[in-house]
Amino acid sequence: MLRPRSLSFLTLAGLAILGLVALTGLARLRFNYNFNDFYPTGDPDLAYYQDYAARFGNDNDYVLVGLEAPAGRTLFDAGFAQRVDTFTHFAQRQAHVQQVIGPTTAANPIVEGLGVFNVPYLHLDRLATDPASRAQDSALIYRTPGLVGNLFAPDARAVTVVLLTDPDLKKPPGDSLMAALRGELTRLGIPDARIHLGGKLVAQSVFVDRLKVEMALFVSLSVLLVMGLLWLTFRAWWGVVLPLTVVAGATIGGLALVGWSGAGIDLMTALLPVMMCVVGIADSVHLLTRYVTETGEGTPTVPALRVSMKESMFGSGLSALTTSLGFFTLTTSHIRPIHNFGLYTGLAVLIAYALSFTLLPALLVLLPRPQQQFGAGRSWDGPLTRLLRLVLLRRRWILGAAAVLVAGSLAAASRVRIESRLLDDLADDDPVQLDFRFFERQFAGVRPFELHLVPQGGRSVFSLDVLRETEEIENYLQRGYGLRFVASPVTVVKSVRKAVNGGALEEYRLPDSEAELQRLLRRVRPFRKKAEFRALALEDASQGRLTGRMPDPGSTTVAGLNRGLQRFLREHTDPTVLRTRQTGSALLIDKNNQNLTRDMLIGIGVDVLMVTAIVLALFRSIRMVPVVLIPNLLPIVVVGGVMGLCGVPMKVSTSIIFTIAFGIAVDDTIHFISKLRLMLGKEPTVRRAVSRTYRLAGKAVIVTSLILVGGFSTLLFSSFDGTFYVGLLIGLTLLFGVVAELTLLPILILLFYKKPRVGRARHAAA
Repeated sequence: MLRPRSLSFLTLAGLAILGLVALTGLARLRFNYNFNDFYPTGDPDLAYYQDYAARFGNDNDYVLVGLEAPAGRTLFDAGFAQRVDTFTHFAQRQAHVQQVIGPTTAANPIVEGLGVFNVPYLHLDRLATDPASRAQDSALIYRTPGLVGNLFAPDARAVTVVLLTDPDLKKPPGDSLMAALRGELTRLGIPDARIHLGGKLVAQSVFVDRLKVEMALFVSLSVLLVMGLLWLTFRAWWGVVLPLTVVAGATIGGLALVGWSGAGIDLMTALLPVMMCVVGIADSVHLLTRYVTETGEGTPTVPALRVSMKESMFGSGLSALTTSLGFFTLTTSHIRPIHNFGLYTGLAVLIAYALSFTLLPALLVLLPRPQQQFGAGRSWDGPLTRLLRLVLLRRRWILGAAAVLVAGSLAAASRVRIESRLLDDLADDDPVQLDFRFFERQFAGVRPFELHLVPQGGRSVFSLDVLRETEEIENYLQRGYGLRFVASPVTVVKSVRKAVNGGALEEYRLPDSEAELQRLLRRVRPFRKKAEFRALALEDASQGRLTGRMPDPGSTTVAGLNRGLQRFLREHTDPTVLRTRQTGSALLIDKNNQNLTRDMLIGIGVDVLMVTAIVLALFRSIRMVPVVLIPNLLPIVVVGGVMGLCGVPMKVSTSIIFTIAFGIAVDDTIHFISKLRLMLGKEPTVRRAVSRTYRLAGKAVIVTSLILVGGFSTLLFSSFDGTFYVGLLIGLTLLFGVVAELTLLPILILLFYKKPRVGRARHAAA
């Protein structure tokens, strides 16, 4: 049989080999922010949109560049317009840019004979010298449909240049494009305050760059905070270094799994190192606390470790199981970043448990025995004994206060709304958020809208009855839905009709007869080569696309708008002429909200069932189930009330909080009742068993809770709202949880639990 020191060296060698293997996974790690990852995987609407996008293109492959005119000037200022034109032509020459639509290149097509002449809406050569021409341009622009709110601001003080990019452009080439655009704007002397950027590429670039900075910041703050709390707890270097070594190993293991899978570090998995700093340290603290108590009473190192591991390993195993399960339940989510976060963090928790009872004991055997006086590990006994006495003395007040708190929290929690927006994770005063609001205030907005048009009965999208149905839908969308920009095959036909009639605005309408339509369709063929027309109808005209943009009013408002749209389509669209189906990236993001409540309830439900099974296995008493669940569900209810009172909405980032918080908070309860199970076999009464358990487990409960709350509080420095609320609300849950643990739990045990007969007690303790 191997001696303890030899076994320790063998264990460390094996773990070192595993660590070297894990480094290969770390080498594969990449930061990633793919907007498409937030679509609900496996959803039929996602499959439909992917087929639709393959035919017509994605609805978010664009960059909006908003440029404000200098103070006191308008977009008709010659110097400003010339800079916009220079920038537009620069953008057209850039790689990965398929088309640029700008105010200085937009033209009014006129058909004369066999030729098509494009007359610019804005005559740059006359702006400075011909006031009359400038007035004519202004009048034409502000009367032409589709220009104001799209390329020109209503107040004539800003313009937008629209860049259509390659499909699903990734971060490296996207960053290069954005850097080139910003560089050109700087060269043209346009200050940053008058530049506004919008679109998926902008969000993608900002999110990933901030992820890198915040990940380093949070890990640093968490490590410093944990080091301080560990030092205050153990007052020795090994009490700080050893738990952090375990956490580092678990974090490396978790991130290695992310690297091997190719998932990448996104907005959610970036939280894994912080989670491990605060969650993964609990097992080490419980083991070290018990070890210090034993060695402080004179027990040699190896026997002290055996006692500590015997008393801690089972409870820590159960708590690691419940914590990891809290994360694993997130894998039921249809949102890939949440699924990955739950999977890899849950696995990292199990790795931390394994290291706590392999790496940590191996190091303790090799290190010098802690130099402490007899009884040094029991310095907390006096304060904990007095606290328990006070709790039991005021038990009626505590139970009454808990009941009132639950009732008030449930009432407040009923006010929580399910609400999300496309840029939900950015704070209201974030520069990117402010830029997107600029486009909502001055232009059509950034929220895309898509409606698939499928003519019936052998018709094409250019059939007159189909065009009239489509036009009626367009009118409703602009009047009752909120679209500020809309384009469809109707746009093509109206534009051609206007072009063949000398560009007169009054001719921008559908033809009056089938004969006129057929004459126009013969003229449409030359226009079909234009990219903007190809994006609105298939080449054989068998299907069409109605696309638009609007401000983002929030998912709750959009859900009401969608219900109204579906009602309108049922009542005013003839399905024998035209069938439609709403699709698009914004619709898919909104669909996530439909599953939020379900996913949250499933997660908490699985956790509750698991904890119930553990309690029944430990005590074989149904009466102990509410004893354990009440102190852990109460903080969840209270935090729900806090969300209702403060107006914090339920969204993707906040919906995961309750599942994670319950899985973490129940850890201390599992440790407490596992120790109570041992003490019930050693003490003659339940009260004495509770008192001894309170002294043994109280210190670890308080220390681990402080580490958890402090660690999650570092997330309050995040510029992402989702990360901020994860830190705030989980921290509050754990804070309320430790209070409930130290007050309600002993009261409920004494109130509900009845110690079995001696024979059964010995059997339970065996």
